[in-house]
Amino acid sequence: MSGHWHPRAAYLKDDRRERNLSHQCSGVICTLDCHDNGGLGSRGGSLIRRHRRVVDELNILTRQVKDRLIEFPDRPLIMGVVNVTPDSFYDGGRYLDTAAAVAQSIRLVEEGADLLDIGAESTRPGADVVNENEECRRAIPVVTAVAKAVSVPISIDTSKAAVARTALDAGAVLVNDVTALRGDPAMVDVVARAGAGIILMHMHGTPRTMQQAPRYDDVVEEISVFFEERIRFAMTHGIVRRQIILDPGIGFGKLLVHNLALLAQLRRFLQFECPVLVGVSRKAFLGQLVDRPVQERQWGTAAAVAMAVDRGARILRVHDVRAMKDVVQVAAAISRQTTLSMKAQHA
Repeated sequence: MSGHWHPRAAYLKDDRRERNLSHQCSGVICTLDCHDNGGLGSRGGSLIRRHRRVVDELNILTRQVKDRLIEFPDRPLIMGVVNVTPDSFYDGGRYLDTAAAVAQSIRLVEEGADLLDIGAESTRPGADVVNENEECRRAIPVVTAVAKAVSVPISIDTSKAAVARTALDAGAVLVNDVTALRGDPAMVDVVARAGAGIILMHMHGTPRTMQQAPRYDDVVEEISVFFEERIRFAMTHGIVRRQIILDPGIGFGKLLVHNLALLAQLRRFLQFECPVLVGVSRKAFLGQLVDRPVQERQWGTAAAVAMAVDRGARILRVHDVRAMKDVVQVAAAISRQTTLSMKAQHA
């Protein structure tokens, strides 16, 4: 079970555990709180905190996207990238034809993608804005065809409300908004009305300007504040937390030192109880580290993906699905064992 479709009426294994355990834990917490920790003293407080942590962990095992649930297994999910653009930094022009984009989407699912992210406007540094009609012309035929060809959830990578609305009607269930609902005032209403999943990404400036000397006093703290404000905004406008995924925006208005700090301190963002998505695939900061062109950055991507998994990333957005799925499975297994060992030592 890895990112497959499930009807809303169906009770998923993880969803059922969350509901039942939440109920059980509430009773335990109430009993302990109302009866002086049940006579357990400090152990009672520790038990309360432990149960609350378990409930918090289970609360991010599923995401509500329209009338479906996305299920998180015991490893992070792989989001395959499908760029229907002439100018994306790695694969621009390869899948501009609808048939080619659909074939690539099917190929990525066969390689193990749990989700697909289809985008028709490049957001590489310096990219020009694509008008709404052109973005729809590129994206919607692909979304429509891919939704019929595969069963995995589809994300539309757009910051325009009209494009998102049309894509959601065509079969997409998530919106990947690099402006985090700031680019188009109508976007939040589109997402709320559809009940779609929403990826809130941090970006400093716009794609055209974002790499022009970005500055932060404390990049991790500033993005934490940003996420807190964006989550509050989304929930105030009808989006629920179970629809939200967070993306710190590696490479979007960040220098090398900022990207490294974000990856090193990724766990800071787990406080928001939303899955964290990380996109490092073949990006320029890797080229700075290994001095290789974009076509030769797979190994650097693998290292960054493994570190992101160890630091709590739940979705990895990648171009090379087959290879990165292996990286994620191994990294997740090691990370799990490390966590179990640490818990055993402190039991």
